[in-house]
Amino acid sequence: MMAIVGLVVLLVMVFGGFLLAGGNIVPVLAALPAEMMIIGGAATGALIIGNSMSLIKEVGKGVARVLKGPRFTKADYLGAIALTVKLMRLLKTEGAVAVEPHVETPESSSIWGEYPKLRADHFFVHLVTDTLRLLVVSTGTVSSVAIEDVLDTAIETHHHHASKPAEALQTLADALPALGIVAAVLGVIKTMGAIDQPPPVLGAMIGSALVGTFLGVFLAYGLVGPLSNRLRQIEETDSQIYQVVRRVILASLRNQPQPIVLEQARTAIAPEYQPSFTEVFEGARGK
Repeated sequence: MMAIVGLVVLLVMVFGGFLLAGGNIVPVLAALPAEMMIIGGAATGALIIGNSMSLIKEVGKGVARVLKGPRFTKADYLGAIALTVKLMRLLKTEGAVAVEPHVETPESSSIWGEYPKLRADHFFVHLVTDTLRLLVVSTGTVSSVAIEDVLDTAIETHHHHASKPAEALQTLADALPALGIVAAVLGVIKTMGAIDQPPPVLGAMIGSALVGTFLGVFLAYGLVGPLSNRLRQIEETDSQIYQVVRRVILASLRNQPQPIVLEQARTAIAPEYQPSFTEVFEGARGK
């Protein structure tokens, strides 16, 4: 929602200020279709050349994420803590046989069924179930340090992949001013081919060429760059839920008291989504 508000403010302030300063919007609007075709087409072509099709699709999904905002709410973080605590407690108290159905078939698990949104996140499911599976097959011989290395590597790899759409958008933003210059140079070439025309005609053609420079800079620093930055922020925010899983598992393996386990997980969450200790404690007890 805030992205749409920001876009409206951007357009109103830029073009409104131009009109208030006595500018004539008609030449800008007249040049806009051709300039946008050149710059937008070149940007699209560069995006296709420089990235795989799967990443281009992820860029599209990333733009949609900017409009929607972070995926997880306070309730989801509470659920992540409660879910991981329940599974670790089950493993410790009842053993591998009891936890196996929740690891091998989470889609039919009664515990996972309480948290459908978390179950829909494939990486979250694999982070939990693969770690539990590793604990089961290791028959108690694996150290918490080894599990910590595995968790850190998995989260780091996921984060590296998840950050690619934002990086692709930032690369595109960096290229847009130069692509605007390309459009402007083409406009100047067109003007030079009509050098015998009267000054009013030449002035209009030069003005049209300068729209290309304006558009490249405007799109880079007013739209695509901010989109990239916001997408990066959202990814950083959403990745906190995986740190919650990591902290619960490691604190449990180190036989920390449950209040410490819960607090380890709770403090990994940003203040705007961080539940109170009471909320976490009651959620872990199933209230």
